[in-house]
Amino acid sequence: MPKEVFGPNHAFLRDPQLMSLEELVRIVRAFRALGVEKVRLTGGEPLLRTDVPEFVRVLKRELGVQDVALTTNGWLLEQRAAALKDAGLDRLNVSLDALDPMIAGRMNGLGFKPDRVLRGIDAAAALGLTVKINTVVQRGVNDGELLRICEYFRARGHAVRFIEFMDVGNTNHWSRDRVVPAKEIVERIHAVWPVEPVGPAYRGEVASRYRYLDGSGEIGLISSVTEPFCRDCHRARLSADGKLFTCLFASLGWDVLGCLRAGADDAELQAYLRRVWAGRLDRYSDERAELLAHGETREKVEMSYIGG
Repeated sequence: MPKEVFGPNHAFLRDPQLMSLEELVRIVRAFRALGVEKVRLTGGEPLLRTDVPEFVRVLKRELGVQDVALTTNGWLLEQRAAALKDAGLDRLNVSLDALDPMIAGRMNGLGFKPDRVLRGIDAAAALGLTVKINTVVQRGVNDGELLRICEYFRARGHAVRFIEFMDVGNTNHWSRDRVVPAKEIVERIHAVWPVEPVGPAYRGEVASRYRYLDGSGEIGLISSVTEPFCRDCHRARLSADGKLFTCLFASLGWDVLGCLRAGADDAELQAYLRRVWAGRLDRYSDERAELLAHGETREKVEMSYIGG
């Protein structure tokens, strides 16, 4: 998290404000009863929680979640990969914005070099985990790394998801001229390694997929800025302190943990979640252009708080 925002005096949450493992399980069980089949663990950085492997085990073996994935910055992955695999994790996404150490350090805000992350990716892949790479593209920052990233990971059999630079939160210094449109990214890659589009694997898939014509895997593009997909979005986000957000760009969350701690039984918890989901009206990505044209701004929850 950016040191100029989250400095040494920042008041991080204390343990009682965070969901316990037992509370997480109860809330996910309520979502399962309402039809949820996929769970992704994000952050901040989820591997900072030592009980993540146990949570994955419960999700898979006790709650029967069909698809459990995890998104990580990869810093702790090398030492945690085996436990995640043993717990039953299905898929893994690793955030890596550059292979160049200087560019990677600038983008992660802490000067972390990519070597340790790459070792974690190799360790996870060696265990048989499916690994995808998440790369946020910013013009003038890391867009010169596009082809290098493709070359490196296609040689190792890992798909890369290129993500348009989005105005999530209020502190990432977003501007429209730093967005590299997904169409341009595809064109630049296609000029070197020809690709063709692949249909979605399921309804609501946020990435537009392309496969290399030479058979060396695929890439994906997440184009929330230039090609919004609000109308078919079906993702709910639960923060570490139990707030439910129905949009990545939301300002406020619903206090699910408060409902649980107030004594709600399973049926009441399900009813609470159902009311929140049925009443959602979020479509920020569809509205972005109009809001910017009128000079309007919104306070939005930070990515480090809500995950991707």
